[in-house]
Amino acid sequence: MNIYISNLSYGINDADLRELFAGYGEIISAKVILDRDTGRSRGFGFVELTDEELGQKAIDELNGAEYDGKVINVNVAKPRVDKPAGGNRGGGNRGGGFNRERRGGYNSERRY
Repeated sequence: MNIYISNLSYGINDADLRELFAGYGEIISAKVILDRDTGRSRGFGFVELTDEELGQKAIDELNGAEYDGKVINVNVAKPRVDKPAGGNRGGGNRGGGFNRERRGGYNSERRY
């Protein structure tokens, strides 16, 4: 079971997550997500456990609990959806290029 943990203190690391979930079965992985540019925690992470039942117990017991001075949110992780390259910037030509047929504005009589 893959578990998503949010609202983590920025001082939490992978080993801290492993320790937090140690009582809930075998941990496959524990990862705090870091900012690419700064290398600092983004305040959330994932823990993957082998046992679904113990994973649900961890969610039930840790969701809303205080950890390192912050109230954390613990839920089942949703599958990652890959986004198309380029993000949500749209596409196509939105004008601005040179067009001999549509000259205008300042000094529009100028010949090219």
